[in-house]
Amino acid sequence: MFIKKNFWKATTAFLLAACISLGYFTQTSYAEEDLMEFAKKSGYPIKEGYRPKASIVIDADSGQILWEEQPDLSWSPASIAKVMTMYLALEAIEQGKFNLDTTVTATEKYVNISQIYALSNNKIALGVDYPVRDLFSMVAVPSSNVATLMLANLVSDNDEAGFIRKMNEKAAELGMTNTTYFNCSGAQISAFGGFYQAPGIDPDGDNKSTARDLAILTYHLIKKYPDVLQFTNKPVVTTMENTPYAETFETYNYSLPGAKYGYEGVDGLKTGSSPTGGFNYIATAKKGDARLIEVVLGVGDWSDQEGEYERHLAGNAILDHAFSTYEYKKLLSKGSNTINQKEVTLEQDFYGFVKKDTEPNFTLADGKLSLKNEHGQVSPKIPARSVQYQESNSKETDGSSTKLEGKKTVPSSSTKKEGHNYLVTGVLTILGLLLLILSKVFRKRIAGVRRGSRKMSTPTTRLLFILGILFILSAVSVFIFL
Repeated sequence: MFIKKNFWKATTAFLLAACISLGYFTQTSYAEEDLMEFAKKSGYPIKEGYRPKASIVIDADSGQILWEEQPDLSWSPASIAKVMTMYLALEAIEQGKFNLDTTVTATEKYVNISQIYALSNNKIALGVDYPVRDLFSMVAVPSSNVATLMLANLVSDNDEAGFIRKMNEKAAELGMTNTTYFNCSGAQISAFGGFYQAPGIDPDGDNKSTARDLAILTYHLIKKYPDVLQFTNKPVVTTMENTPYAETFETYNYSLPGAKYGYEGVDGLKTGSSPTGGFNYIATAKKGDARLIEVVLGVGDWSDQEGEYERHLAGNAILDHAFSTYEYKKLLSKGSNTINQKEVTLEQDFYGFVKKDTEPNFTLADGKLSLKNEHGQVSPKIPARSVQYQESNSKETDGSSTKLEGKKTVPSSSTKKEGHNYLVTGVLTILGLLLLILSKVFRKRIAGVRRGSRKMSTPTTRLLFILGILFILSAVSVFIFL
């Protein structure tokens, strides 16, 4: 009777394991949905040849990753390098070194740089005083190289090599572990016709970064200096207004509302393109209480200027996927909650991003409750969103449990029976792990065949994965019930 009863318990556990593993597989497949497929569904189809080499989307408030593909691929960010220059300029303003009304006088050197046709620029007139606020607009919208150098030299007191070292030091401080700067603007120093001098810096060096690192930079930029968006959120800007030197520029960020591929909620931030980097894009977008940061790198090829537009179709598709897949909402209420079979009291309501139509999972550690996320945080230096809690321990329950265990009668054959259970559990666990490893191996091989794509599943990898989970959970059921 005892064996029959527990056999049905084990069978029930096995069926539950099947349901859990199938549900887990469905969620994993959804998380790894192919970019080209969901782009087509979103209404922003990506043409073959214009798939981004790397991309990432994070929650601008917590650093939680919502989407990623090749986030650590080393890439030339081109003019996106100007974002670090703006960061350091805003930091200098915060430190009181100058303000937005401070002016930089145009020297002959700056006039000469402004006339280099191969560089993106704007007109600079000799002897004219250019306010910092206008330099910011020139950097952000027409991506002016001369304005970028004028801003960098203001920060560094004309120590051009020192400013580049400062860029790399700040990158390291922020946790941008795969970023190296060789210039302040994205254009190689050698392209400035000798007017940009940085002793000790390779003049032909090409800046390198990753989608993850650029997302980290933008996260800190928006956190510390949210007013930067005033320079990036308009489709058309005019600099030096009410002066003879006024210029009007249309943005290269075609995802801004009012621009060619306007997407609701986009309010910045910077584009970049170059022969080595193709077409790149950082976007910030806000809907309701949710703000996202997106980085898209390597769309198309410099020889085909269509990539300038296609990067925004790709960016819109990825943003739309993140907004439609996730929702920001209250996950737990202040007060008493049961989390992971523990009674805890939260000091305040807890909000976060979760996939729609799914139940959130949490971790409890060191007095903090955090949201579990399949993709993790964009940087280990940015902690997951959390809330303080206090745990309610019931000593009476623990004591009664110990007392009941003390009364348990142990059969004389228990040692043999336990040894048999351990053997069965061990065998099932090993088989399960082997099947999971095989499913990963096959998926990697498939990903290798489909160059540039994420790991994809097939009926074979799906079966191996499910069987692996079933074996492992069956091992658990044998250990518990038999």
